[in-house]
Amino acid sequence: MDRVGIVGLSWREGGTRTLAGFTIPAEERAARLPALLETIDAEEVVYLATCNRVEVVFVARPRTPLRSYRPRIFRALVGRQPEPGEAQRYLRAWAGEGAVEHLFCVACGLESARVGESEITGQVREAWQLAQQAGTGGKRLERCFQQALKVAAEVHASTSIAEGRTSLAEIALEQARERLEHTPGRAAVVGVSPMTVRCARALADAGQKVIVVNRTAERALGLAGEIGGSGRTLEEFRRDPDPVEVLILATGAPGTVLGRASLERLAARAPSGQPPLVIDMAVPPDVAPADARAAGMPRIGMEEIIAEADSHRSERISRAAAAREMVDNALLDFRQKMTEWALSPMLGALQRRYRQTALEGVERLMRKELAQLSAEQKQAVEQWAITLARRFAHVPTVGLRAVAMHKGLEAIDTFFAHADKQLAAEWQRLQSATDGKDEEGDER
Repeated sequence: MDRVGIVGLSWREGGTRTLAGFTIPAEERAARLPALLETIDAEEVVYLATCNRVEVVFVARPRTPLRSYRPRIFRALVGRQPEPGEAQRYLRAWAGEGAVEHLFCVACGLESARVGESEITGQVREAWQLAQQAGTGGKRLERCFQQALKVAAEVHASTSIAEGRTSLAEIALEQARERLEHTPGRAAVVGVSPMTVRCARALADAGQKVIVVNRTAERALGLAGEIGGSGRTLEEFRRDPDPVEVLILATGAPGTVLGRASLERLAARAPSGQPPLVIDMAVPPDVAPADARAAGMPRIGMEEIIAEADSHRSERISRAAAAREMVDNALLDFRQKMTEWALSPMLGALQRRYRQTALEGVERLMRKELAQLSAEQKQAVEQWAITLARRFAHVPTVGLRAVAMHKGLEAIDTFFAHADKQLAAEWQRLQSATDGKDEEGDER
């Protein structure tokens, strides 16, 4: 865990506009992950982006300070060298066990604007799967993400954290329902993303007519077929928009997808005569606030949605005590597993060294004082020496496990580096193998 780090920011560090500057467009992430890994010079990397956070989870190279990754990640995401202090001002950093703890809390929804939100677990899973597909996720981060997803599933199944409106999409839906009650008509969702899919299904389940708009016709028609709606391409909708009362967007595009001209056409065609309500859940925004104002269309963006979610944060945190306890227990369990994994090869070497020393002593005795013993007696003495060596090795083995748990592997490094030459050489070999290979021993 010592070389695991996280660098990123949430809506708290400057709002969604600042967040957008660090966001890699969804369609570019798979292609850019290998370059991100190379640019920041890490061993593994996962990129997580949601509507209210961007975080880079990585495994640092050996003997590389984790603090050096903050300006590297700023440069990789923003495309320029940070000004003095700029990376520290915008980006937060977590290292070692603190990074793993943060990942667990994020996956469970404890760090979300809407505490306990349901989308974040799926987004964490998708980020890990994308890193696997891109070849930037290795065994260390695999263990971290698997455990994070496991504790998230347990938290949502065993606590009340997910009760009530836990999704940011639910807040958007409430705004859409209020408008449609006031001015009945059709709703359009732009983009086939987790949040727009959730909104489309919820509106259709309530008997609402929904138009699905997407850059590609295949995905638009696929979702439309599922919910009994109609589908259109984004280009068609731009040129000739359908009459709607509500427009919900979340595309993941690098810039706006509906400009002022399209919005003015939408405003002119609303059945009620009132400009449609724009609910923009994209970061960066799919509809520029200035364009919406110019077209006379009311717009609710992620800033407003997150502010609504955050207004009840303290109340929900008080209900999340059980979830926090589960995270703490999972972190302790994970620390024990990781310590055992890192230490086991060397404890095995220690036990073999005790056995070797005992057998070397017995061999000397067999040549001199015990030379008269029969073959059967010599075998019995050897077995006794092996058993005694195992018992002697038990005490340092237990002690080293405890030291590693409470003081970290650096203390173990000091112990073995100053042990006898054979153990010191074995420790160095294992360290070099770990630095150049994954945990299965395969070349990276």
